[in-house]
Amino acid sequence: MDKKTRQYLLLITFGVALYACLMNLTSVFGFLQTLGGIFLPVISGLILAFVLNVPLNGFEKLYTRLFRRLKLKPKENLIATLSLFSTLGSILLVIILIFTMVVPELASSISSVYFMILRKAPQWIALLSERGIDTTWISEQLLNIRPEQIDMEHIFKNLMTGAGSVLNSAFNVASSTISVFVTCAFALVISIYILLGKKTLTRQCKKILYAHGQKRIADQVCEIANLINRTYSKFLSGQCIEAIILGFMIYLAFRIFRIPYASLIGVLTGVLSFIPYIGAFCACFIGVVLVLMVNPLQALISLVVYQVVQFIENQFIYPHVVGGSVGLAPMWTLVAVLIGGKLFGILGMIFFIPLTAVVYQLLKGYTNQKLKEKYKF
Repeated sequence: MDKKTRQYLLLITFGVALYACLMNLTSVFGFLQTLGGIFLPVISGLILAFVLNVPLNGFEKLYTRLFRRLKLKPKENLIATLSLFSTLGSILLVIILIFTMVVPELASSISSVYFMILRKAPQWIALLSERGIDTTWISEQLLNIRPEQIDMEHIFKNLMTGAGSVLNSAFNVASSTISVFVTCAFALVISIYILLGKKTLTRQCKKILYAHGQKRIADQVCEIANLINRTYSKFLSGQCIEAIILGFMIYLAFRIFRIPYASLIGVLTGVLSFIPYIGAFCACFIGVVLVLMVNPLQALISLVVYQVVQFIENQFIYPHVVGGSVGLAPMWTLVAVLIGGKLFGILGMIFFIPLTAVVYQLLKGYTNQKLKEKYKF
């Protein structure tokens, strides 16, 4: 059978298969859902390994320099193992610090906001009544709530139970027959194996790629994979550092000016700063509204302080920490945020920035190569 005949047969086979899939979309989606449930631990492990690889690389560089200064030549596996344990230990330490320091402070802030709303509610109802707005239903609801009858521990327990139920339902849908605990455990184990043997896995993948494909195509695939890895690693590390710095700066500034809810607004700012453009605005808006309920003058001060801190961070910190991490112009960043948000919501807004940066770099390299070939310069 000659080459052209094989190509025609492959094309016909592909067309028949595509037609069969289109005619049985329900069965195809059901099969893909089942397949996704089976391979969910592997996919989750790969994603987790990709994320953990960012701090792992930092620890590997640190230990390599340390052993070099000590004039020691440890085995490659030793550095990888130490880096992995350091990464997992750092994450565990951050979780412990959050639950021992941040969570109690947040609980206190939320509790004070709740009681402040109850205390200020009669004034707000009176103001609404003066404007001719019917407040009967609000008044009846507030009369049934007395601060001394409120059990904050019970409220937080219900919140945690409700959140747990929602997460449990979401994971059950995603993992079908596999339990959440087993999926997470397998994902963690798989990610650890991947991280410990990432160099071996990389060599094996390259061998398969170069053995079964053309060298030119294999080189391009390796180049694209390296570009994706570098771009996403720089983006994730830069965003995490920037979120921590901005959240701490807001917390510190609010503490200095004695503005209430410093810890709550600082954590909100750090978390929402992962969302480009609108994240900081949302955190500022929520913070000003919370402070406004306590003191209008302090709300104005908090707005000014927030904008000053945001300006300092945008001008002097963000360009050095994140600005050069993806090498994307502001206009393309905005386009990436809009398209990503439209297609995949908040996660799309975050991860479409490095994806657009990868596409931009590939198009730039391809265009430069074509110009060089066309005009011989």
